Amino acid sequence: MLKNCLHTLLAAATLAIASPALAAGGHALPYAFEPDTGNTASVRRGAANFMNYCSGCHSMRHLRYGRLGQDLGIPENLLKANLMFTSDKVGDHILSAMPGEASKTWFGQQPPDLTLESRYRGPDWVYSYLMTFYVDPTRPLGTNNLVLPGASMPHVLWELQGLQVQSEAHAADGEAAAHGEAHGPQFELVSKGKLTPKEYEKFVADTVNFMTYAAEPGREHRVSVGIKVVLFLILFSVLAYFMKREWWKDVH
Repeated sequence: MLKNCLHTLLAAATLAIASPALAAGGHALPYAFEPDTGNTASVRRGAANFMNYCSGCHSMRHLRYGRLGQDLGIPENLLKANLMFTSDKVGDHILSAMPGEASKTWFGQQPPDLTLESRYRGPDWVYSYLMTFYVDPTRPLGTNNLVLPGASMPHVLWELQGLQVQSEAHAADGEAAAHGEAHGPQFELVSKGKLTPKEYEKFVADTVNFMTYAAEPGREHRVSVGIKVVLFLILFSVLAYFMKREWWKDVH
């Protein structure tokens, strides 16, 4: 009985670990991405990307402008001038100006809140999603997505990335893609965007870094404090050991 329980727990743990790396339908995601929320400059750029290209439709209702400015070291005047487009109060949450009912009519459903998206689906999924829009004439808006087929969201970043079509060619084993390895179908650029492919990869990486930060704003601080606490405990243990030896040497 115990052996069966252990096998069950092991299988469940393996599935839990593997699930973030799977796209819809159980297929491996085309890109692997390791977020770097400690890169404050990248997270700041990602915040600007999100507010300029995503906040028109998507909210981050669990994150306040003030917390964003405090964590990223953005002065209030710059925060208001460059990132606050739907409110003038730094204590407000980041809410989209798009009316909910109207968005259901336009897109078939209300655009989801993205505060916890990277935590729910994983940074790999978000990165792959933003990288894999492609031209599909059968879709109402003319584009489809490899990670989320039939997505109602249009390719809002097409002016930056350009337009790409699926290619029959597959990446050679070990061929590096942006911040990871490409495993799925490759794309051919049929219309250039404002950014080069490498610049677009960096744009997406910055955006995903910001979304990863937004999902858990206090993580970097907790990690920093945790490291200091562990180092203190190690030092205290060493001092306590030598103090114990000094006090007990006469007893022995």
